[in-house]
Amino acid sequence: MEIELSSLDVRYEGYRMRDRAGEARLLASIAEHGIIEPLEGVEQSPWHVLLNGFKRRRCAQKLGLGAAPYVSLGEDAATGIVALLRSSNDRALSLLEQAGFVDELKGLHRMSVAEIAAALSRSVGWVSMRLGLLSEMPLAVRQKLFAGAFPVYAYMYSVRPFM
Repeated sequence: MEIELSSLDVRYEGYRMRDRAGEARLLASIAEHGIIEPLEGVEQSPWHVLLNGFKRRRCAQKLGLGAAPYVSLGEDAATGIVALLRSSNDRALSLLEQAGFVDELKGLHRMSVAEIAAALSRSVGWVSMRLGLLSEMPLAVRQKLFAGAFPVYAYMYSVRPFM
């Protein structure tokens, strides 16, 4: 289905990594071919809460498009986040993006580590490692990493061990 871009709630945009070069390539592709892969989100009346497709949305806005293809992942954020994380190998969510969404499930949706692990068909260790990664990270560092201002792997393997 097609939805108006103005009806999107983008509260999870800060959970996704920025990539200026990738977004520039996507902008050129959308200008030439349109939006091929639909945006993904959940239905929380009266909004469509966007979970995947933030770069496509920004590109569509830059091109003056008012609507985009959209697919619903469920009727509540927890269900949609679980669906997104379960398919994260196909969608190439980074480790930090996964960590942000796992933290959302634990914090706002009050799921235990074991419940998250079971819902995602992952180990408790997989979930715990992602939760630990964000809990150790100062907010200023997190903002820089998600904005694409500092390389994630340089932080994880060079800076983080010394913190």
